[in-house]
Amino acid sequence: MYFAYGTKETDYLSRKDKRLAAAIAQIGPIEREVDTDLFAAVVHHIIGQQISMKAQATIWQRMRDALGTVDAEHLLAAGVPQLQQLGMTFRKAEYITDFSQKIHDSTFDLQAVWQMPDDEAIRALSSLKGIGVWTAEMILLFCMQRPDVFSYDDLAIQRGLRMLYHHRKIDRKLFEKYRRRFSPYGSVASLYLWAISGGAIPGMRDYAPKKPAK
Repeated sequence: MYFAYGTKETDYLSRKDKRLAAAIAQIGPIEREVDTDLFAAVVHHIIGQQISMKAQATIWQRMRDALGTVDAEHLLAAGVPQLQQLGMTFRKAEYITDFSQKIHDSTFDLQAVWQMPDDEAIRALSSLKGIGVWTAEMILLFCMQRPDVFSYDDLAIQRGLRMLYHHRKIDRKLFEKYRRRFSPYGSVASLYLWAISGGAIPGMRDYAPKKPAK
């Protein structure tokens, strides 16, 4: 399953911003996979912090192979030592078991998060050990498919903005200008800025000042 959007979103963004309109036309539709299982998404994002996507995918597959079902009961039964053996750090294994315990004990209502507005959902998710604001925002986008996620803490989005608009630096005030411009479809704008950051448009460069050579 891919993040769901269509011409309504891209037409709106194109009307609001000529440079983004040109990028959307050049790049075309973007398919980004989503995982609508909120429990699995939290675990998956904890695993993926500060490691490559390839390493994340390897550990995730090992977990699925070892446990069969990735849920609170199976994770608690495995425990920290077995989770570590899958290739993750002790701390991540602790975060995952702590989250699983909260779900098992009903001290964290995961289903209630679906009904919360974005800011409340981010606060709730980032109250979990191992989940920061950026990770919570990514869960909102790539699991819950919220339409207006535009993360200041995402370095690739900042890079995409620098490349598209020829900025040397993206501070909070400038970022908020773009957030307001792209709302209520910030998530789709994020998809295109990630693509731009990754080199989807040949010849575009990052205008950030070069760091002096050591």
